[in-house]
Amino acid sequence: MKTVILLFIFIFIVEAKDYNQNKKTIAFIKMMEKEHNYKRSYLKKLFSNVSVQKVPLKIFSNTKRKKTALEKIKYPIHGAWDRYIKYKVTDKRIKQGKFFLNKYRKIFKQVAKEYGIPAEYIAAIIGIESVYGGNVGKYPVFDTLSTLAFEENRRSDFFTKELAKFIRLSYKQKFNPKKIKGSYAGAIGLGQFMPSSYEAYGIDFNKDGKVSLQHPHDTIASIANYLKENGWRKGEEVATRVSYEGKRFEKYKTGYNTKYHRKELDGIKPKHGKWDYFDKVRLIKLSKKSYDELWYAAKNFYVITRYNHSAYYAMAVHQLAEKLNKKIY
Repeated sequence: MKTVILLFIFIFIVEAKDYNQNKKTIAFIKMMEKEHNYKRSYLKKLFSNVSVQKVPLKIFSNTKRKKTALEKIKYPIHGAWDRYIKYKVTDKRIKQGKFFLNKYRKIFKQVAKEYGIPAEYIAAIIGIESVYGGNVGKYPVFDTLSTLAFEENRRSDFFTKELAKFIRLSYKQKFNPKKIKGSYAGAIGLGQFMPSSYEAYGIDFNKDGKVSLQHPHDTIASIANYLKENGWRKGEEVATRVSYEGKRFEKYKTGYNTKYHRKELDGIKPKHGKWDYFDKVRLIKLSKKSYDELWYAAKNFYVITRYNHSAYYAMAVHQLAEKLNKKIY
């Protein structure tokens, strides 16, 4: 009986499917054949046996489950930052990050010189994205992207484009598309690049003829390239905490898309003295259980949000980077 139950669970989670009869797949194959000169026989073979990825499909389903009244009580609106940072910046991750910086010290030094990106910010991104390569994802990228491209979900158009990029990448970079594992969204490697970002920003830093984001050398340079191309300003500040009156902040609109001249922000000033940044600032609010933390964020903070469109993500990167700060360049 136990064996039967386990087999049923396995079948539910991993369902093998021939997508060659799917209308979307047929159209996709025609597009790849016409626009990119792929052989129909090769593509039909790829799609003949796809493991449908139930978990990613559920995450990107067309409808989002509403929280129950009990969940709203259990998880109140305040304290979101406490819950987020608890798992992103830990003593263990800081220790791992310092080891990673030392291990690849030479690469970080070369990359910092060439791209102008501080080593600790690159290392912080790798730490948060994949725990320095310890967790690059367990989902087969080809099957995940195929599932999300051809099954109904709210981002199927996006994943169809990413699937095309991934297939083209596998040919260009000479890897088997069926062998690569990644995140539930199809992100790849230590830096968790989506295929489109892999193609646009990937760097063959060790000059071995291919971009491999499963290895530190190319990943470190590729993240630096991503940040530089998105507008990182060498030598400038990222963020600093500020003070304000009260425990909850509602006086001005906050978020990484807001910009203010500092003189416009009455009653707000850096908590730790002078802050040498003279461009417009963003106001970033971090909701803690008992009060809101408020920060000035500079252009470089905004650049980090281009990697992941979340102010909490960018702040976690910044705070981890500060704890990893090692002047190795």
